Amino acid sequence: MMNGGGEAEERSLWEEAVMAASLFAVDPVGLGGIAVASKYGPVRDSWMDFLRSIVPGWAPFRKLPLYAADERLFGGLDLAATLARGKPVAERGLLAEMDRGFLVIPSAERMESGLASRLGLVIDAGAVHVEREAASLMHPARFGVIALDESEAGDDETPPAALLERLGFRIDLTDVTWRDVGLSDTTLEEIEAAQARLRSVVVPDNIIAGLVSAAVSFGIQTLRAPVFAVRAARASAALAGRDEANEEDAGLAAMFVLAPRATRMPEPMEDQAPPEPPPPEPQDDKDEEGKGGGESGENETAPDDDKALTDMIIAAAAAAMPKEMLVKAAAKPFRVPPSAPMGKAGAERTNAARGRPAGVRRGMPKPGSPLSLLETLRAAAPWQKIRKSMLDKAMLDKAVGPRGRLDKIEVRSDDFRIKRLKARSQTATIFAVDASGSAAMQRLAETKGAVELLLAECYIRRDQVALVAFRGTRAQILLPPTRSLTRAKKSLAALAGGGGTPLASGIDAAGALALNIRRRGISPLVVFLTDGKANIAADGKPGRERAQNDANTAGRRLRAEGIATILVDTSPRPQVQAEKLAQEMAARYVPMPYANAAAISKAAKMAAKG
Repeated sequence: MMNGGGEAEERSLWEEAVMAASLFAVDPVGLGGIAVASKYGPVRDSWMDFLRSIVPGWAPFRKLPLYAADERLFGGLDLAATLARGKPVAERGLLAEMDRGFLVIPSAERMESGLASRLGLVIDAGAVHVEREAASLMHPARFGVIALDESEAGDDETPPAALLERLGFRIDLTDVTWRDVGLSDTTLEEIEAAQARLRSVVVPDNIIAGLVSAAVSFGIQTLRAPVFAVRAARASAALAGRDEANEEDAGLAAMFVLAPRATRMPEPMEDQAPPEPPPPEPQDDKDEEGKGGGESGENETAPDDDKALTDMIIAAAAAAMPKEMLVKAAAKPFRVPPSAPMGKAGAERTNAARGRPAGVRRGMPKPGSPLSLLETLRAAAPWQKIRKSMLDKAMLDKAVGPRGRLDKIEVRSDDFRIKRLKARSQTATIFAVDASGSAAMQRLAETKGAVELLLAECYIRRDQVALVAFRGTRAQILLPPTRSLTRAKKSLAALAGGGGTPLASGIDAAGALALNIRRRGISPLVVFLTDGKANIAADGKPGRERAQNDANTAGRRLRAEGIATILVDTSPRPQVQAEKLAQEMAARYVPMPYANAAAISKAAKMAAKG
């Protein structure tokens, strides 16, 4: 990073983490929060203790229970008070209680995406809005978030994007050892003074333009990143006692905000030769307007100064990026159709007979839809005073106790609330193998290895594997969905190769099997291993042009069903027919001339993650 004099100043990882905590404490609401990648241990505890020491003691500092009910987090009706008073009484949730405080999210990588989205709405609005029966509630909820990411490097689990998007800072304490932990001279008094100065700090236009240009250079797509960077520069200036942000503040902002979000590296500046300046024009050829243009000469140097500032910001961010983040241009993402959500443990299904609670809805109790007693009482409570006034004298005497209070609650059919349960479905990977031609035996050998690799993980992931082969004039289901490694080996060993390529028949057979699997509540993934060249039509008759058209038509039918698909091109060179077929199926196209078992298995896992 850069100091005030423009010279490089080296800081350790711990010192950078302490600086990030100090800037976050200056403007916790404006910066949204800070994501901390670290396992539980003394290093993270020391960092948390330092952050606590520089925030006011009156500020709430609490943990978020990830599996708490929405009423506990966002608020709702106070059932006891509502029944006692006969009118709706609002109950504040945990987020409203955290106003002007700090919300700690342990194990943020395990947070559900739905909860992260609802939490993001609260962060954006700075308030909790809850609509309940006969009541509309709103409470201020302005807080900073501390998301603790305890996942291992390379794990599938990461904090939800809806949460990370709204956190300005991201730091990594994984490589910080206990010996690196040191004391910091930042005090609570300095933080409070910086907070008082924060509103008067000005960020010059060239600093803002440089941060925005740097964000574009690093391939950052979100607009929140440059906004957070400007706020971080303002907090840095306020902490340093300045009324205007400078290059050092911009460098810190780039290091903490832009570097962790980078998706590509800008073109290296040092490898590019500067363009030669044009030859000066003779003084005699200049007109009178070009003479003595002192002001225009100053304006000509302004773009160079802005470019130098942008280059400095890019250099500061690049210096802070770890090696694993220096990625090349990203490939086109694989988009799973909305009707076929998948994940490593299968798609989430609501209204399941068993599973975790996923909210409530209006309806009558029945098998598979149990009654939510508490929510039913909440729905009926606001109407008790009105219903009490509608009771006749005889019924009122029975309902009202000796103290004049309504001892019985009248519950009507509209009040019933039933539980919605959420469970994850299993995943089944269907291998559709082109068994025609001279290379069939090699394809089957590699497919056998891929199936065995996936079966080895079935005990943990609880997914299944099926096998469809097409050769000659028709397709054949060799292996129904199973977890049995023995059955998979026997089915693959019994398959003979050669003959024509009934590609349309293979697509239809794999699609029918996938639909049958999906009807049983299992998420299907179809992996085709073919060169995309068909020579047998859907009716079993030969003809390349007709067979290719039938295959493309079958691919469009598969896409319409919303089934996630991968097409592995097994030809020695990528084929146009295979890529076009993948487009018709909305499949992920994997040109893999020398496909091996590990590569096929890896591609299937990437598609299952979406």
